[in-house]
Amino acid sequence: MCTVDIFDSTLRDGSQGEGLSFSVDDKLRIVRLLDELGVSYIEAGNPGSNVKDLSFFQALESVSLHNARIVAFGSTRRAGCSCEEDRNLASLLSANVDHVAIFGKAWDFQVTEVLHITLEENLELISSSVRYLKEKGKTVFFDAEHFFDGYKASSQYALACLDAALSGGADCLVLCETRGGMLPDEVYEMTKAVTARYPDAYIAIHTHNDSGCAVASSIMAVKAGAGQVQGTLLGIGERCGNADLSTVIADLELKLGIRCISGRLDSLNQTCRAVAALCNINIPHGTPYVGSSAFAHKGGMHIDGVLKDPRSFEHIRPEAVGAERRLLMSEVSGRALLMNRIEKIKPGLAKDSSQVVRLMEILKEREAEGYQYEGAENSFDVIIYKELFPSEPFFSFVHYQTIGSLPYADPESGASHTALVKARVRGESAIAGAEGRGPVNALDKALRAVLEQFYPSLRTVHLTDYKVRVLDGLDATASRVRVLIDSTDGCDTWSTIGVSSDIIKASFLALSDSIEYKLFKDRTKRR
Repeated sequence: MCTVDIFDSTLRDGSQGEGLSFSVDDKLRIVRLLDELGVSYIEAGNPGSNVKDLSFFQALESVSLHNARIVAFGSTRRAGCSCEEDRNLASLLSANVDHVAIFGKAWDFQVTEVLHITLEENLELISSSVRYLKEKGKTVFFDAEHFFDGYKASSQYALACLDAALSGGADCLVLCETRGGMLPDEVYEMTKAVTARYPDAYIAIHTHNDSGCAVASSIMAVKAGAGQVQGTLLGIGERCGNADLSTVIADLELKLGIRCISGRLDSLNQTCRAVAALCNINIPHGTPYVGSSAFAHKGGMHIDGVLKDPRSFEHIRPEAVGAERRLLMSEVSGRALLMNRIEKIKPGLAKDSSQVVRLMEILKEREAEGYQYEGAENSFDVIIYKELFPSEPFFSFVHYQTIGSLPYADPESGASHTALVKARVRGESAIAGAEGRGPVNALDKALRAVLEQFYPSLRTVHLTDYKVRVLDGLDATASRVRVLIDSTDGCDTWSTIGVSSDIIKASFLALSDSIEYKLFKDRTKRR
């Protein structure tokens, strides 16, 4: 099988993205995750740029890696000083790693107008810096910054920069599409010219996403002969980001049959989510392969086709990248999905039965009211259960009330609200109160207190997320809101929804659905 190396720059180029900052501990955890995924190289940062990066390289000395090699990043020496005097090169050596990457200008415009040196001086900076690091026993990646723009302006000079790096002993020539403005066919043609000129050289591609083409350009560069792809795992980075390696890796392995990681591809989703959490970012829903919507189906015809044969609307098996298929409940999802969910609750029900027809009507009525079950399908499972088993209610609420006070009723605990809930369970009445940090927290505690005495399994349930969205702001503070909550019992996770112009009521509806779903789930398992 053909192979291509993956060079991950999440910790260096990725950290230059807006709003991103890593602690030393964050970086160490990301290194371990990338190593487990099986990338070949991890560009860990610039030890000469700040104290934190230097501390990180020192901490890395005690980390044992199985697949990846650590790379320190820096630049060629500065004009006007020797390699021995250059602080940047000295910091690269102090990092105590075997692999280093240095960038140098490959666009004549950048040389004369940004560095303000002659073209010949720039070539000397490149060759002497590479040679110096090679003499110190380092494997050297030369990043030809702005290579594609430089090649377009003067192919002769851009190639001369690569010649200078090779003359110094560079182990890898990295073609950097630094501004991110090239189209994939341009990247292919220029990369092809380089691989033809240097048939024995190790060529890498490094693209940015300013024109939305970073992944496509990276793939085209591989087709043109590049043996290494550089990028960041989630596409984070300066301006519009870098090539998203989660997409590149899956494309290379699943579409082109090119092996590029030594770990399991089905760990890709899990790794991306762990890295996203450390970056404190959300993976965009529509991200190929790893976004929550990558294998989500909503249209009725799509769902019907996927239920018959997933190949009808899915280009790969979700399991190949560690993802799961999601069938989204909505008024446009059609009867096929509704029947799929009903079948799990009450098998054998005819799709034209009065109960199914009624459930379709309820779904449309609820969506017209502002409910959106594609993110909270489990609330509709509760509706299905109530409609199909009306004689088996778990509980009914008689009354609830919340009272707020400032200053706090209990300054020590931070409790600002009290909630009172009365319910009927199995013919008995029960009432309970609780204090909480806000009305929803108090209501959540009171709901549990009144029901746990009848259903002890509710003690294992807790909320993991709570979201509020204003549906239409025209009525200002009287606008309808949609509350979505995620809950877990330590084994399963589920989502429920509530809608009302009263945020407390919307929260109450979502919370009670969450509890009812847990009880329904437990009863189903016992049957």
